[in-house]
Amino acid sequence: MGVSVVSAKEVSDLELDQARREILEMRLKITRSQRYRTIAGIFAKHGLLHLLEDRGLFRLFFKKRTREEEEKLHRFGRRLRMVFEELGPTFIKLGQVLVSRQEIIPEPVTTELSELLNEVPPMPFRYMAAVMEDGLPEGLKEFEWIDPEPVGSASLAQVYRAQLKDGRVCAVKVVRPIVDKLFETDISIIQKFAGRLQKRLPPPYAASVDLNGLVRDYYSSSTNELDMLAEARTMKEHREMMKDFETISVPEVYKVSKNVLVMEYVDGWNLKEFPVDFLTFEERFMRMVDLAHYYVKTFSEGYYHGDPHGSNIMIDKHTKKAYVIDWGMVGRVDSLHTEAIFRMLLHTRLNQAEDAAEAVLDIIQPTPYTDPIRLKDQLRSHFVHYVNSDQAGKYNWGNLLIQAIVIGVKNHCRIPNAMALWAKGFTAAEGTARWLCPEISYHTVVESADVQILKSWLSRRFNYRANASWISEVAKLTGTLPRRLNKILERLAWNDWKVVVENRTDDHLVRQMNKMVNRMALAWLASGLFVGSAVFLAFGNEWMQSVQSIKWLMQGMLWGASALSVYLLWRVFRSKRA
Repeated sequence: MGVSVVSAKEVSDLELDQARREILEMRLKITRSQRYRTIAGIFAKHGLLHLLEDRGLFRLFFKKRTREEEEKLHRFGRRLRMVFEELGPTFIKLGQVLVSRQEIIPEPVTTELSELLNEVPPMPFRYMAAVMEDGLPEGLKEFEWIDPEPVGSASLAQVYRAQLKDGRVCAVKVVRPIVDKLFETDISIIQKFAGRLQKRLPPPYAASVDLNGLVRDYYSSSTNELDMLAEARTMKEHREMMKDFETISVPEVYKVSKNVLVMEYVDGWNLKEFPVDFLTFEERFMRMVDLAHYYVKTFSEGYYHGDPHGSNIMIDKHTKKAYVIDWGMVGRVDSLHTEAIFRMLLHTRLNQAEDAAEAVLDIIQPTPYTDPIRLKDQLRSHFVHYVNSDQAGKYNWGNLLIQAIVIGVKNHCRIPNAMALWAKGFTAAEGTARWLCPEISYHTVVESADVQILKSWLSRRFNYRANASWISEVAKLTGTLPRRLNKILERLAWNDWKVVVENRTDDHLVRQMNKMVNRMALAWLASGLFVGSAVFLAFGNEWMQSVQSIKWLMQGMLWGASALSVYLLWRVFRSKRA
């Protein structure tokens, strides 16, 4: 076979027991206090602790920047990338998620974070062998042989090539043994940091950006990536959906447990590495069309694959099929939102910018800080650039969707968190198509699926369940209408008609008022201490000469009042500076 492989007999029980003990020791060392010290130390090492307190830095995120400010953000992104790489799996995955949030993270930072390592140094094979031994029904005896050198080593899992007892060559994906404990510990610290950063955002952007919600979605998505049972269910579901397409598929799942996934091994190249002459133009075109139509099918149903880039698609040497191999970063989004996105795309291509803007407003949610006239004007101006665009230029559909979301955030609209990952998946799908068959426009291929899109919409709107729900709502309204009208008429007859109006004060305004009241209280206290002690020192010489402690008390009060005054001036200066 040309590779150094081992069988189950070559891994002794003594080695496995030793590996289990070492894993247990590593897990016990992961505590919240220990991780907090480690995180704070690494942030301080790279000079980021003081930057996280700098409100001026975050204001650069949401304004037009000079060249010097762009360079400052590049340096910040570079340091943040090094911090995330040093802190390990939780933060590496967080950085990869932040790259997709281009509406809130400026381009200089996402450019640096996009270089986060996908391939990380592998853990020794004995640890992964212990996970396989405990995770599979027959342990390592499931395999005739297994190559101890991983074919892939990511932040969450490692993949090995092996052969089952029945002769099938397979890929074995094994979750790193301590990464789940690391995630649980780190996420509480990340949530605390996110809460502090949320308070430091300018109020209009704090209303539109939910950092705590972003962290919750990130944690939910990442825990799914750590569960091989969930990944296997996703693979089987999408394998069934791909039956309509001849040239694409999903690897078959052979065996699975929570930490180990044994699946069909694809012998070939990823989409960015396969030989150019291996596929003819017709074969590349067919695979591009099938991939595009498959993505349209899944996106229109509310699914998203957050990372369908070329490295996650393999071209099999024998069947020439394109296999989608990584199913970790997947999820669901409201199907009505995806319907609005496709309506936006179709209206844009027809130069119906007003209708396209209305479709976008079905996705993003304006806040009290939003100027609706300015928002719609910017959206209309944005869409006219994409009427006759193609995938090779600057104005491609992936950029259209991302920039529409950016416009929404700049106008202080709230964006559904899952929508950013949907947009990233859509953009990556277009990039895959461009790489596979640059001669054909991705836009044209997607538009050729308009019948499929329309069928999906109509099936959701006019199926049995939708009609049953509509009928039940109408029946409820009809049945309760007389009673509700009777109650209204009774109240009118007794002159008991009331309208309750609740006035809610903005949270930021409440915080500002609290700060103002606290500063006024401190100012009154400082002035009272200062005046009282000064008067007593001026006119109470006889008492102070007889009782020395009173003199010390008055001097202490005077110094205390001075310190309070300096503190108040510093706080006022700092707030003006921020």
